[in-house]
Parts: sequence; structure tokens; C-alpha cells
Amino acid sequence: MVGALQIGGDAPVRVQSMLNTSTNDTEASVSQAIRIAEAGGELVRATTQGVKEAKNMAAIRQLLSQKGYAHIPLVADVHFNPLVADEAALHCEKVRVNPGNYAKTYDEIEQKFTAFLQLCKQHHTAIRIGVNHGSLSQRMLDRYGDTPEGMVASCMEFLRICQREQFDDVVLSVKASNTRVMVYTVRQLVAAMDHEDMHYPLHLGVTEAGTGEDGRIKSAVGIGTLLAEGLGDTIRVSLSEAPEAEIPVAKRILALSAKYPAPAGPLEYRRRHPDAGVVRVIGSESEIPAGWQVVEAGQPVAGNVPTVVHWCYNGVDFEEFILEGAVATGRYFINGDADGLWIEAPNLATDKVQRYAYDLLQATRARMSKTEYISCPTCGRTLFDMETTLARVKAATSHLSHLKIGVMGCIVNGPGEMADADYGYVGAGRGTISLYKGKTCLEKNIPEAEAVDRLVALIKDCGDWVE
Repeated sequence: MVGALQIGGDAPVRVQSMLNTSTNDTEASVSQAIRIAEAGGELVRATTQGVKEAKNMAAIRQLLSQKGYAHIPLVADVHFNPLVADEAALHCEKVRVNPGNYAKTYDEIEQKFTAFLQLCKQHHTAIRIGVNHGSLSQRMLDRYGDTPEGMVASCMEFLRICQREQFDDVVLSVKASNTRVMVYTVRQLVAAMDHEDMHYPLHLGVTEAGTGEDGRIKSAVGIGTLLAEGLGDTIRVSLSEAPEAEIPVAKRILALSAKYPAPAGPLEYRRRHPDAGVVRVIGSESEIPAGWQVVEAGQPVAGNVPTVVHWCYNGVDFEEFILEGAVATGRYFINGDADGLWIEAPNLATDKVQRYAYDLLQATRARMSKTEYISCPTCGRTLFDMETTLARVKAATSHLSHLKIGVMGCIVNGPGEMADADYGYVGAGRGTISLYKGKTCLEKNIPEAEAVDRLVALIKDCGDWVE
């Protein structure tokens, strides 16, 4: 229970978003929370980067209730400082904690986290144990590396403490910007819980999905694949756009996952056929190689021959097209079940359909064909205008089809959560940017006006620039 809202069990899948206002700006935060609620959001999360922000959640709660939205639970998002989580537990219906930066040793974790759970019990506060790819503790990295296994181990370590303390109002999440990592990790987490006879609700999301079509495709691929398997109890689509814009996208993904359910019974996944070569985009039936089979979207793959997934869309709504195609066909490439993609959409422009097919394959990591941008959805920690900045970075680098570039609003979502990006553009402070190659910071505190040019220069200096 999160306030009066049930998550998990026989409750419907809940849809949520996150504020990008300053948590200390009560009026702006409440106004945005109302816009999220009016769009259909059922939970609202806010960053609480310090005790001051955690305390102001009480003022946000009070004003939101006065305006008739007492039923919308508030969730505090906490990183780095367990004291902030303790304060937030006094004022919010739910607190998200990241095990990767909660404490350094297990003894310290046990002590601080147990005390936090007791506080949550007293105030009827739910929690989310939220592990993100790229933000594991050094202790977990030393043992597992930055892997799904490490993410699951980190989550289960905290969950066992919850179970020992008989604290049950827990939601779990294991997120990544890489859709394959996200899907595989959630499946491993479910298997680990099943092995220990644990049954807790799951929050699903693809972190730093980006903006526009790419952000929608990645979110639909990752979230839709798992929802179709019956996994997931609450979802958030992380777009670098206004938070209320995330809600209708999430609702469509939810509806489409019911339209294309995974086959009943135990799921079996195969690797791509070794003779298939690069994953192909098929333009017409005549382009299907001899000996390959065609499987209609939504149907299981049988036999050990190269396989083309076929999907036909007869509508005219392009946003519906991109979401439905991702939910209907993305799982085949996430699972390694298909070697080719054939999409027919007679009412849409052929060039847009073909471009979309390549974008979908890239979202599943089956085939790279353009620069990939990993950008955070923004929150109160964001230190620059994300949409404008992302557009400038894209204008300068979009021809670099072999690279993944992270554009991150702050140090929390920076070097860790952009995980497998080749280069990173990260907010370091108001008006300043730090530049990364991989997870290594090479230039610090650059004036924002110079940062895009310096990013281009860095890519050139490292030998990754292609004219």
C-alpha cells in the first residue's frame, strides 16, 4: 500500500511520473503534480537531494491535498544520504532508495536500513528498492561487475532485510537504458524471488530513454515486453519531455501489451540463427531469403531456421504505429528469436516505415544504424534545459552512427546511469558541464556555452569522429 493506493496483487498496473521542478518550489511542484494527475498519473515522484527538500515534501503534500488531490501519493527519490530517506519517510507515502549509494559495508547497510524500515513502519510509509544499471556499490561491482547478476544481488540483499523485519510495503525496480539489460535483469530478479518464495510488486522503466520517437520506442520495447509476460505492477516512461507527456504513452504501452500477450506457459528463448548474419530489414515478401520462415507478430517462433517477424499496421496514427510496432515485435529481437523484421503499413509513407524499422532494431540492440542518445527525463536536480541541450548535441553529432552519447542533467544520473555510453555530457553545476569518455571524466566544469564544441573536440581527439 502506498497511502490508499494498492500496488501489486489484483490491483491494476499503476502509471506514474516524476516532477522536474525544484522540490523547494512548492507552487510549481504542486501545479506540475496536478498536471500529471489530470493526465492519468496515479503516483508522483520528486527528487529530494537534501534534508531541506525532503522536509518541503510536507508543504507539497499539504497544498496538493488542499487543491483536491489528497489521493495522489507522493514519492521521495533519495540518493547518497540515508538521513534524507529518514526525513522523507516522515512526509511522503513512499520513499525510493538506491542500494548502490546507501552505505559502503553490509554491517552499515543492515544498521541504517533496519532503522529506516522501523521509521517507515511507524509512519506507514512504503518504499521502493530501486537499482539502476551503472549505480551499483563498489562492493557489488568488485564481486559481480556492472551486470544484471550484480543488480539482482544488490536488490535481493535489501529485500531480505525487509523480509526479516516483516516489512511488506515494498516495490522493486531494476532499470537500465539498455533495453536488453533491463528486460534480462527483471527476469532474473523474478527468478531469484521465486527461488526464495518471495512475492513483491515490480516497478518497470527504461531509464534515460530519451525524447521523441526514440524514447517512445525504447520504452515500449522494454516495458511492453515484460508487461506482455505478466510482469510489472507499476510503470514509468522516462522521456526528456514534460512529465505529463509520459502518462498517455505509458497508458498506450499498457493497453498494447494486453493486445500482444506472450504465449502461456514457461517462456523459452533462443539465440539468433548462426547462419542469418546481420539482422535484416525486409521491405517486401520478395526480399525474404530462401529457407527463412515468416512468423506473424504475437505468434511463437518454432523450428531452428532463420526467422522473419511480420507485422501489418492498417491505421494512420504514426505515434500509435511506433508504440504498437515496438510492443508487437520488439520482444523477438530482445530474446534473440528473430533474424529479420518486415513491417507493412500501407497508409503511412514507405520511407518513414523503413526508418522506423531500423530505429526499432536499434532500440532492441539488435542492429546499430545511427547515433544513440541516452538522456535523462529531467527532475529537480537537472542543471540545464534538457530539450534544448539535447537538440544542440544531436545537431553536432547525429552523423556518428557508431557511438552512444549520454546527455545527463546532473551528477546523480551522470557517469553511472548512462552506463554503456561512449561519451557523456553531464551537468556539473549551474552553467557548467563535465565531459566523459565512458565513465571517466576528462574535462570538468566547462562553461555551458562552450560545452557542445568541447564535446566535439573531445570525440575528435579520441579518434572517434567520422566526417
